[in-house]
Amino acid sequence: MNTGVRGAPSGLFVGLATLDVVQLVDGMPGPNQKVTAAESWLAAGGPAAAAAIAFSALGGSATLVTALGTNSAAALVRADLVAAGVTVIDRAPDGFGLAPAVVIVDAATGERTVVGGPVHPPQTLPVEESVLDGCDVVLVDGHHPALARAVVPAAADRAVPVVVDAGSHKPVFDELWGHTSDVICSADYSHPSGRSHETLLEHGPSLVAVSHGSDPLQWWSSDESGEVPVPRVAVADTLGAGDVLHGAYAYALAVGSPRADALAFGVAAASRRVACLGPFSWRDDLKRWRRVP
Repeated sequence: MNTGVRGAPSGLFVGLATLDVVQLVDGMPGPNQKVTAAESWLAAGGPAAAAAIAFSALGGSATLVTALGTNSAAALVRADLVAAGVTVIDRAPDGFGLAPAVVIVDAATGERTVVGGPVHPPQTLPVEESVLDGCDVVLVDGHHPALARAVVPAAADRAVPVVVDAGSHKPVFDELWGHTSDVICSADYSHPSGRSHETLLEHGPSLVAVSHGSDPLQWWSSDESGEVPVPRVAVADTLGAGDVLHGAYAYALAVGSPRADALAFGVAAASRRVACLGPFSWRDDLKRWRRVP
């Protein structure tokens, strides 16, 4: 394991960063209905960004390769990421403007509804292979395909574990399976071919897992399979729970944990996230909770 700064494992996160406009409401609004939010937040979000924040909160050294640009939304996101200890490598082309995502959280259940903006630039700037120097683990979410194509095969050539966040299918994934070591799918993930989750193992990954919210996480490897029970907690806010799972899993891999233990660690971290209300309290909770998986 590369020990990085002060013995911290080093993670490279490649993909989406957004500005989340989060509204906490007492019940989801219906058609043509206006409601007043109980609380509101502006915060950095996005699968790769939130995973990087979780990795950093757990004690890792996190670098995010993404597309931010220079508009006011990007400035807020950059400030949040820097405050969370995440190094940002911005590969947005000239003229790109980051669009916010609107998130509505139901105070009664903690469930969220997300409306994303047109966040993808048509083409990102190149990224150098040197971003992998000293890296212990890579996570990609597929939202910026050119960045994933540049990083993932090079990471595999260096025998660096590559984790794919498969919240939904991205076309670039079919190019990357053979270079990835770990795939964590959401329960909603489906491949256009209709193939089952575990058959992704045939394309190269060493482990495929599927999270199911409060139900046990399932996983498969080439020679075994299993489940990870989810701790029962009072759910306050589910926004980014899967991203925290992925960031914590990446952290556990980076410090050398066996995959089954890393999954249990990720599930435990995600359970702590959903018990916290709002986009910042969970980060502070993970800092207090820090432990070696």
